[in-house]
Amino acid sequence: MTETSEADWTGALQRARSHAPFLAAALDRRADIAALLAEGRGEEALAAAPQEHEDVAVALRRERIGLALALAIGDLAGAFPLTRVTGELSAFADRALDVAIAAAIRHRVPGAEPAGFTALALGKHGARELNYSSDIDPILLYDPAKLPRRERDDPGEAAQRVARRLMELMTEQTAEGYVFRVDLRLRPASEVSPLAVSFDAALTHYESSALAWERAAFIRARSAAGDVAAGEAFLRAIRPFVWRRSLDFTALEEVRRLTARIRDSHSGPAEAGPGFNLKLGRSGIREIEFFAQTHQLIHGGRHPALQVRGTRAALDALAEEGIIASGDAMLLGDSYDRLRTLEHRLQMVHDRQTHVLPENPEALDNVARLEGLEDGAALVAEVRSIAQEVALRYDALLGGVEERARPVAPPDQGVLTTIEERFDRWRDTMRTLRGPEARAAFAALRPTLAEALSAAPEPERALARLETIIERVPTAINLFRLFEARPGLLDQVLGVVTLAQGLADELGRHPDLLDALIDATALDLPGPVESLAADMRERGGEDYETRLDAIRRVVGEQRFALGVQLVEARHDPLEIAAGLARLAEAALEVGASAAEEEFARVHGRIEGSDLVVLGLGRLGGGALTHASDLDLVYLFSGEYGAESDGRRPLSSSHYYNRLCQRVTAALSVPTAAGALYEIDTRLRPQGAQGPIAVSLESFELYQRNDAWTWEHMALTRARPVYGPPEARAELQRIVDKTLRQERDLVQLRTDVLKMRGEMAAAKPPAGPLDAKLLRGGLVDCEFIVHFLQLRERTGFSPDLGTAIDALAGAGYLPDGFRADFDLMSRLLVAARLLAPDAQQPPKAAARALATACRVDDYQSLLHRLREARQGVAETWAETFSETLEDLT
Repeated sequence: MTETSEADWTGALQRARSHAPFLAAALDRRADIAALLAEGRGEEALAAAPQEHEDVAVALRRERIGLALALAIGDLAGAFPLTRVTGELSAFADRALDVAIAAAIRHRVPGAEPAGFTALALGKHGARELNYSSDIDPILLYDPAKLPRRERDDPGEAAQRVARRLMELMTEQTAEGYVFRVDLRLRPASEVSPLAVSFDAALTHYESSALAWERAAFIRARSAAGDVAAGEAFLRAIRPFVWRRSLDFTALEEVRRLTARIRDSHSGPAEAGPGFNLKLGRSGIREIEFFAQTHQLIHGGRHPALQVRGTRAALDALAEEGIIASGDAMLLGDSYDRLRTLEHRLQMVHDRQTHVLPENPEALDNVARLEGLEDGAALVAEVRSIAQEVALRYDALLGGVEERARPVAPPDQGVLTTIEERFDRWRDTMRTLRGPEARAAFAALRPTLAEALSAAPEPERALARLETIIERVPTAINLFRLFEARPGLLDQVLGVVTLAQGLADELGRHPDLLDALIDATALDLPGPVESLAADMRERGGEDYETRLDAIRRVVGEQRFALGVQLVEARHDPLEIAAGLARLAEAALEVGASAAEEEFARVHGRIEGSDLVVLGLGRLGGGALTHASDLDLVYLFSGEYGAESDGRRPLSSSHYYNRLCQRVTAALSVPTAAGALYEIDTRLRPQGAQGPIAVSLESFELYQRNDAWTWEHMALTRARPVYGPPEARAELQRIVDKTLRQERDLVQLRTDVLKMRGEMAAAKPPAGPLDAKLLRGGLVDCEFIVHFLQLRERTGFSPDLGTAIDALAGAGYLPDGFRADFDLMSRLLVAARLLAPDAQQPPKAAARALATACRVDDYQSLLHRLREARQGVAETWAETFSETLEDLT
């Protein structure tokens, strides 16, 4: 709405004079602003609000009256939207605090440059959502080393003098009025701490002894006045306290308690009507704010887009991230804006900090008519309609919204009895259930947990594995609250841990992995390498160890989520395998670059030389399983004898061999965040006898003159996975040239058959589901493909599926070979979780395994596996003129 076309300035002035004594008096007091408003010149009226005066206290009070008047009339006229009104009021609060801090410092130290004293804005002030009669809730912090003071003054006492003088300037009621009511009770340990707290003391408090409500308070915190840069640095330091990477459903319990306390202590009517509190009443302003902030506390650490200050902005971000429905976000946001507008009308009347609809009918009609409504009944009807819709959303949040259907089959009473008896023993034996809060959380969940366990695929196994998880977690409270809030998640977790021991073990070691299942993207495949790497970098910060921890956290979360997707057959195991490979490549990218940076701090860089990493095996082919290690060959470009430029220089050979050891450690050594990958470098030139890193030139010479046939077979699944583009291109050129060289075809066949025979003797299959090592299995598929690639010098691709398609298209493989290969590849990927010992799994896991492999049932899977192996055996015989043995 513009000032000139749609705004009703005349009507606004008339309503203000008729229904708002405070505004009527202000219009008389500031005739200059009244004249501008009468002409519809709202922006000029705002600009005229400040009045110069030698006394800071007087100047601020006069500006406050002028600003409130111009904004109120512009608001009533429809010229200034709610965000403009609250934003201008908040900006004035920033300016007033800044002026007051400077004046307070100079009151004690004349001529001093203000420094070392900061006001953090919290609440509506921090969110830039102040209303007409808001108080402000700053936290005053100071730096003893920077705060100006007299020589004999103690820094702490000097800071308190500044704080006391600031309070006088802002809050004292004079003939000119006041600036803001200031409430300092949100400061750390306010019952015992001074008005201003040192940065160090505040940081210690938030790192060690802060309460849950303080996290919510800091969602909307910002550095508003004084030494703003110091305040921003402080907020960055406590960011992990506010935005936790682990989803924290104890925040939901805290909001339940706080809501109950507010509702119990609120003496006004529970339903909208005369006397209803727009802020604290049921389904009012505060509960909409709680709705947004609770979701922010739970999810904000994992979704940076949620780390916003404004309530409306938070609701929109929650919808954008898929955490709440977009319709709910719109309704709650519109309701919030409307309730805030009506709150403003209440406060305009007498400039009082009130949120209550008048009980007196005439006063209620007066507020309604100030807003332009017919009477108080129309106002009450509108508020009642808003509150009813808000209540549906807020009560659903507190009650825990059910995402998944609960089991409807009646539970087996014998199973239930066994479960309840085990629960009774938990109270006496379970370490994590010793505290009263943990026991209360368990008691609240117990009926739901018993029902869910009885409906699990194998109740006894699910109970045993859940018990192990609960025993291992640092505290069971958050876990129980999480399951209470998300019953569907409980069903999902019980199903997963029953079917996959590996996932149950991971969950026992890292319970925060459950967080990965609550995100809106939990069932999505990982994105491209670049986005995964960006996530790892964003979560890692600057410290080397922190960066390594971040890699492990992202990999752990994604691997667990992929495992759940696999067990639940959400995606094709071939897609899961590709996702695992992208994840590993991202970890290599971030881990190697971090190791290079750390190494260069001491040893510098070698000009014109770069580290290049060649991925082989399943990593090279872009298809890992949950049990895969990473086959890597470390190489470097540039001159062999060059030297690094650091304070401890090394020749290129020593430099890269030591650097590559660092890279291997970055990708393999367990940290507090967990383990990562096993790294296998035995495919490098000369194997375990050779240096860990060699130059590209040496690598090319070795492959041309000294490499064995099996090493060239390994190169068929090789691709550069780390290094600058030019070095990767050079390495790829070497690989391509090596693979396409002419060969003695008789010797090639002899070498391939000899190597496969030796492997079969040394590594027999582990069981009937060992799709890799069974004769006619994946290893035989790979030998056929690699032999044909090297013999025909075509079909080269590290992706075996693509290579098979190329060879089949050229007539070297039968049409059904790809289907047989895919079936066994799916089995390999799925069995790593569902049948890790390659033996027949329990019934539920066998069904899941069959589903993952896209067959009807377990017996059909065994039949299809036999058919695939037979097909591979026939291709083997046709390719090598030799019969495969032992296809039982």
